[in-house]
Amino acid sequence: MYSKACAIALTLVLPATASPVVEGLGIRVPFQKRSALADSRGIFDYAKAVRQVVHDHNKHRSNLQNVERHVGRDAFNEGADIKSLMELPTHALERRQSEGLNDEDHDEFWAGNIAVGTPAQPFYIDFDTGSSDLWFPSTKCTQSACSNKHKYNLSVSSTGKQTDRQFSIHYGDGSAVSGPVFTDTVGFAGLTVKDQYFSAATTLSDSFGSQANDGILGLGYPLLSNIQKPPFVNSAKAQGVIRQAAFGFKLGNVGSELYIGGTDKTQYTGDVEYHNVVGNTGYWQIGGGQLTIGSKIVSTGIKTVIDSGTTLIYGPPDAVAKLYASIPGSSMHGANTGFYSFPCDKVPSNVAFSWGGKQWTISAENFNAGQKSLLEFTCLGAIVAKDLGLGDNVWLVGDSFMKNVYSAFSFENNAVGFATLK
Repeated sequence: MYSKACAIALTLVLPATASPVVEGLGIRVPFQKRSALADSRGIFDYAKAVRQVVHDHNKHRSNLQNVERHVGRDAFNEGADIKSLMELPTHALERRQSEGLNDEDHDEFWAGNIAVGTPAQPFYIDFDTGSSDLWFPSTKCTQSACSNKHKYNLSVSSTGKQTDRQFSIHYGDGSAVSGPVFTDTVGFAGLTVKDQYFSAATTLSDSFGSQANDGILGLGYPLLSNIQKPPFVNSAKAQGVIRQAAFGFKLGNVGSELYIGGTDKTQYTGDVEYHNVVGNTGYWQIGGGQLTIGSKIVSTGIKTVIDSGTTLIYGPPDAVAKLYASIPGSSMHGANTGFYSFPCDKVPSNVAFSWGGKQWTISAENFNAGQKSLLEFTCLGAIVAKDLGLGDNVWLVGDSFMKNVYSAFSFENNAVGFATLK
């Protein structure tokens, strides 16, 4: 187990006096597009959206457990709490079990290719700023959820070693991702890290079975790590593989990429507007935020956790209700779902976050999560009312926001920034 001092040291990574983030000296990792919560006709997939909510709830529940184990609850935001495990409703579980990998909308993550071991074993991995561990299946996983995945084989890698550690994250379908922890060479796009810690899972949650990606590579701070070892970007910096422990995201319908080692100036115009990470939560969390719709202020003094691992944006129920009250014809979509609907000709294009600088607007396309049905001209919003346990006035901000901006993350300066996309 980490000591508190060790965890804080890993979180900081480098002194706060580190130089500005380098532009144009990193490595590009092309992404395949994340599918929306709507099908090809633009119809909202409610069962899929519910699965996303359950996944996000339980992921951040696990993150809070990791922070508590590392440094204690003193690191939590005020009002933060570890919620009970959220279970998938029967209708959503049945839908997931009936889906196959040939479904047109199975690509649910911003994923790219990595190689592990010597010789290299390929994996198709989701890059997630809302978690901090690397995991994918092992050849010892015999569950049906592993059948269509690439699987790690320790016996054929000359650089792989098994440790005495174990990895486990519980999800809401009654199962978990769990398995032993290994070290091996991990690389992609010409960037190679030696002795990187990861788990090769022997048990894989059914919720991952029909997804195209093999696993997840976390880009959060070490405090969120279940393995309790430095994540990939931190290891790359420590080994001198990259000049700076920084990375940037461009997410969209075309040309999506992760850029490791700095920011990619070809993807944005002007300067990146940086904001300091606040707290010692392990998250890419920035404070002093404000949410507006047009000239109306919805909420101020908010903290925002930037999470590439979810499509949605989650906010405190009272504040989210206030937002939708400013959209004509809006109402809650079902009892206690957290989703809101409104006439499709009233989709707002003036909802914006700001952190003391520019207002960063969510486009109507990205705010609209899909039409309720072919027969109903009612649409669902991508901002959801739900308390994930992250703390008072804390919002979890996913790619419905990130697709509108270039997003930059710096371990060097403990900062998150945004810039205008080209």
